[in-house]
Amino acid sequence: MEVVELITSDGGRAMAVKADVRDPQLVDAMVQQVVDTFGVIDTLVINANANFAMAPFVDYQWSDFEAKLVGELKGAFLPCKAVVPSMIEHKRGCIIAVSSSLSRHPGEGFIAHSTAKSGLDAFIKSLALELGPHGIRANVVSPGLTLTDATARLPQEHKDVSAQMVPLKRNGLPEDVAGAILLLASDEAKFITGAYLPVSGGVQML
Repeated sequence: MEVVELITSDGGRAMAVKADVRDPQLVDAMVQQVVDTFGVIDTLVINANANFAMAPFVDYQWSDFEAKLVGELKGAFLPCKAVVPSMIEHKRGCIIAVSSSLSRHPGEGFIAHSTAKSGLDAFIKSLALELGPHGIRANVVSPGLTLTDATARLPQEHKDVSAQMVPLKRNGLPEDVAGAILLLASDEAKFITGAYLPVSGGVQML
């Protein structure tokens, strides 16, 4: 895998483990593999994407809506259940969820995505409150339009218009989001929890 090769070629240690994060047995097996190889897990980044249909509410089917909500939240709930007990035992930990600017500023056709990401935001705030006494922090990173595989199908005109609406006058890049995650995972953010950090070039100003 490219990311693993990049890390190891730079002198680091890395491994790729594939699992469906909606399956508790697969999640437990994945976590055990990581623990067996690297030891204690002190940082968890929740970034699994549950696919969804784009459609206005009047055309949306409950089955599609339910699948997005359940997939998104189950994909956060199960990995947290798998790693939090160890974090509590060691009295430290960091959980970072990748949300979306659409959780607070919905767009037409994104009703399932917006609702699911809003639920993710609330889930992380609850974790921040409950796990804080155990030395565990939980935060949200909220990207705007970012040039990834997930947005590759968007027309270039859409990306260009979006970039012009951004104060920094460009679309987001994966490294922009990675930088925000790195910040929240670092000791420099050791007194930050329950935060919602927009990574949108200034489109979202809180």
